[in-house]
Amino acid sequence: MKVICIADTHNKQEDIIVPPGDVIIHAGDFSEAGTKKETQEFLEWFASLPHKHKLLVPGNHDFYLEKHLTSLDKIIPAGIHCLINTGLVINNVKFWGSPFTPGDSNWAFTKPRGREMRECWDLIPEDVELLITHTPPYGILDQLDNKKHLGCEQLTSRLKEVKPSYHIFGHIHHEYGIVKIKETVFVNAALLDDRYRLINSPLTIHHFPS
Repeated sequence: MKVICIADTHNKQEDIIVPPGDVIIHAGDFSEAGTKKETQEFLEWFASLPHKHKLLVPGNHDFYLEKHLTSLDKIIPAGIHCLINTGLVINNVKFWGSPFTPGDSNWAFTKPRGREMRECWDLIPEDVELLITHTPPYGILDQLDNKKHLGCEQLTSRLKEVKPSYHIFGHIHHEYGIVKIKETVFVNAALLDDRYRLINSPLTIHHFPS
């Protein structure tokens, strides 16, 4: 099974060269201002991709989806799985996703650091194999130019318990890339740089059997 990973596309989806695969994952911030128009344009593009399985986890810019959580079934096109603290199994591989990011409540899908974030991550199943979040865990591909870490401490703690094979995220544009730490491969799939230029390419995981 070939999994294509993207994040932080911020309305530049039409400029992305998307490689073929079985699954495509968008790990949040498909929009910039989070408007209805931006959301509709992205969803139309995402739905048009040829990948059999399309997984979406919104990010802190994606206000329109947060405002319409109770009617996502009317907004999200058929064939796209929007994961809001939920998961699914594809080819015997358990995927699970959450959009929540620690920080300022003026952004979409945010919670205060500490107890509320821990309660969110406690929902991650023990047997998850591929985890998708918008936020990185604290200390892993989460540094700004000034070396400040913006990842979630409570997520880092939870990952020590669940130990997924892969963790896909974005949010920190500066830290695009892949790193393996112990049992887990961490993938920051942010495609735009800090100046919102499309400079990175989709990342591919192809270690799961078909």
